[in-house]
Amino acid sequence: MRNRALMVAALLATCAFGALPAHAAPTQPTSTPIKHLVVIFQENVSFDHYFGTYPNAANPGGEPSFNPSPDTPSVNGLSEDLLTMNPNSANPFRLDRSQEPICDQDHDYTPEQQAFDGGLMDMFPQFTGGCPEKNLTMGYYDGNTVTGLWNYAQHFAMSDNSFDTTFGPSTPGALNLVSGQTHGAIPASLPEVTENGTDYGDADPTYDDCSKGTTIAMAPTDRNVGEMLNEKGITWGWFQGGFAPTETSGGKAVCGSSHKNVGGEAVPDYSAHHEPFEYYQATANPHHLPPSSLSMIGKQDQANHQYDLSDFYTALQRGELPAVSYLKAAKYQDGHAGYSDPEDEQAFLTHTINELQRSPDWSSTAVVIAYDDSDGFYDHAMPPIVNSSASAQDALNGAGKCGNGTPAGGYEDRCGYGPRLPLLVISPWAKHNFVDHSITDQSSVLRFVEDNWGLGRIGDGSFDARAGSLGNMFDFGPRRGPEERLFLNESTGEPLNPPFGYEAAHHGH
Repeated sequence: MRNRALMVAALLATCAFGALPAHAAPTQPTSTPIKHLVVIFQENVSFDHYFGTYPNAANPGGEPSFNPSPDTPSVNGLSEDLLTMNPNSANPFRLDRSQEPICDQDHDYTPEQQAFDGGLMDMFPQFTGGCPEKNLTMGYYDGNTVTGLWNYAQHFAMSDNSFDTTFGPSTPGALNLVSGQTHGAIPASLPEVTENGTDYGDADPTYDDCSKGTTIAMAPTDRNVGEMLNEKGITWGWFQGGFAPTETSGGKAVCGSSHKNVGGEAVPDYSAHHEPFEYYQATANPHHLPPSSLSMIGKQDQANHQYDLSDFYTALQRGELPAVSYLKAAKYQDGHAGYSDPEDEQAFLTHTINELQRSPDWSSTAVVIAYDDSDGFYDHAMPPIVNSSASAQDALNGAGKCGNGTPAGGYEDRCGYGPRLPLLVISPWAKHNFVDHSITDQSSVLRFVEDNWGLGRIGDGSFDARAGSLGNMFDFGPRRGPEERLFLNESTGEPLNPPFGYEAAHHGH
């Protein structure tokens, strides 16, 4: 009955397609038909960890099944030799839903380089195995657990050649997403995660009441994409689970909300070091102030474009989706091993994308699903080293060395690209059942925003200047047929009825 209700709602939304609410703000000129970009930025997954055997799933009894289309393109995944004669001390092995959640791996800047071993990719258990069972770093899921993501890949576009901009954990990944730059870090306490002025670790942001322990800020001269969007008067926001304070104490916000994950563990919703705009004074909302009114979501006011995740759904329901939205799930749904899991993550992804597909703005929307780092999970693909570094923290090519070139801007501790990560584009304009093999990285998302809204470049050695384009994942040619939507079961990740979960609506392109 619930599925039927979802489809009725989808049909009603389809009938309303093309009629924007009267209070919807006019959209800014763009270089593509994409007027609304939604970046869902998840946590700690290597490509092989989620897609190593795509599109072939084991399909054991009692688990959601996945049966690929016969014309599914191949990916650079785990070959038979890599599965059975892997150069690491253990072979990759399949994980399933019964093993959720699993523990966190070591995914710091130096251990990841050591695991890559100069490109041999053969030292993962020794250096990134962060659990008592070191070989867990070799575990992977298939389409019986990450079923929703595999179904999105079947019907939209996925990359098998997209990388972490640099080696390292969450904070560098988040900073590279919005600025392509991790240099300019100013530690407010002991510089445990910075060297040569570059952040390579997980310090919390200085401009955030909910930060704990070591904190850093980015220099006032450092720019991010939010500042560039503000200069053009383009609506945008970062929306994060648990950002809304549960109380204030001594004039400071307290982020006290939590949820239980699939394993029954209570997990705090908010993680300060996952919120990149809080590192920049120009875009921070230190006291987690709410928007001054619902109509101001995405616009400049006391919230300074930093919001609770609930504000995104409010804007969506009101037909006032910002031009650029960055979404960060509450921790229990962000996919990070140790406190989240694929099942909880899937519930967040499918719910959000189902809701977006019911929006009148779907015809001009693109959703990018990207990740902040690999968590240290095994991936067999050696990235191209497009930016070198030679500091005490580097170890890819021996102690103190990562690559052979000159670092961009002269800034050390930004060696990359780092590990290969999943990247998907879900949109009426995405290519169907397509695998992109062109090289991209986290700052490719930044470059798409810059190019689509005519923002220019960050400058100062930002990776945006060299980032590969996401354009190959889109088809912006004439629209001749109905617009496809894929609605997925929010529990299993399987397509809802009618067949393939499609609803069609004609649009005016």
